[in-house]
Amino acid sequence: MIDKTNLPPCPVETTLMLIGDKWKVLILRDLRSGTKRFGELKKSVTGISQKVLTSNLRDMEENGLVSREVFPEVPPRVEYTLTELGQSMTPILDAMAKWGTEFKKNCK
Repeated sequence: MIDKTNLPPCPVETTLMLIGDKWKVLILRDLRSGTKRFGELKKSVTGISQKVLTSNLRDMEENGLVSREVFPEVPPRVEYTLTELGQSMTPILDAMAKWGTEFKKNCK
C-alpha cells in the first residue's frame, strides 16, 4: 500500500506509483466496462499469470482503485469493480488509447 503521508512531490510520479505497471493499466482498462470475475480478468488480460493478477488486484484494492466482493458459494465467486477513485482514471486511459491509436496510424 502506498504511504499517503510520504508521496513524491511530482504528481506524475504519484500516478505511476498507483498504475505504473502494465498489468494494472490493463486491469483498469478491462474493469471500465463493469464488474468482472477473476476468471474473466485472467482471460482478458493476455499473458498475465494467476499469481501476478492476484498480487496486482490486492495492491489495487489496498490503494482504493478496485473493490472486491466475495460471494459465499461453492466454489467461491469473487468479483472486482472499479471504485470511484479507479473510475476517476478513465480520462488517463482514454488519453492513452487516443495516443496509441494515433501512433499506430502514423506508423503505417
